[in-house]
Amino acid sequence: MFALYKKEVQSYFCSPFAYVISALFLLVFSLSFISGISNMDSNVLKFSFSNIFYNGFFYFIFMIPLLTMRTFAEERKAKTETLWLSAPITVPQVVFAKFLAVATVFLLMMLLSLFFPIVAALKGTVVVSSLICGYLGFFLWSLVCIAVGMMMSALTDNPIIAAVLGETAMILLIFLDNFTKTGLVQSVPVLSKILTWFSTEVRFGAFSQGLFSLADLVFFISLTLVVLVWTIIIIEKRRWSRG
Repeated sequence: MFALYKKEVQSYFCSPFAYVISALFLLVFSLSFISGISNMDSNVLKFSFSNIFYNGFFYFIFMIPLLTMRTFAEERKAKTETLWLSAPITVPQVVFAKFLAVATVFLLMMLLSLFFPIVAALKGTVVVSSLICGYLGFFLWSLVCIAVGMMMSALTDNPIIAAVLGETAMILLIFLDNFTKTGLVQSVPVLSKILTWFSTEVRFGAFSQGLFSLADLVFFISLTLVVLVWTIIIIEKRRWSRG
């Protein structure tokens, strides 16, 4: 499993792909950072990095399907999927190795953005607890999106279609969060409570305020694992259908 994980990580950095996505990530982050600083006035007491993730998440998630679109779709297209399907490695090991590889690449992208809190600390005061919770919450939220993107990649043999499906699925996640806030849903307390419980945006809200919640941590990890299990089932079903 580690060998496959290492191979997947190297495949990203042996091509310009990861560098281009990292550059786009930092561009969006820097624009959000500059916008947040420029909007400050004498009445603003503090600047929150968590707000960059919270307000810019819509733009950040568009990069995640670009990282996940090739995980399974490209191998199916190149007919190399049968190599590891017939190899002495289980499908769960393959899925988790690829997931950890994408998560590692995305984590490195996030670490590059620490340049901005360091600059802010030189000119002001950074609330470390809030910063850590914001980064942790955003990473957990991104893990769910990575798992969803991989599942979309497992459904097709076209990386472009996998990216489109991934973008669509993530937009639906955001739509669910916004739909929960509508008057129609709020008028039905039971439905509102259920949808709010599944809302990733609400869960991240606690982290963005500098609050660590074990329940929210378990939610993000559990949801990620559930989606990864669905991916395993999809691949196993295709494996058995081939005989």
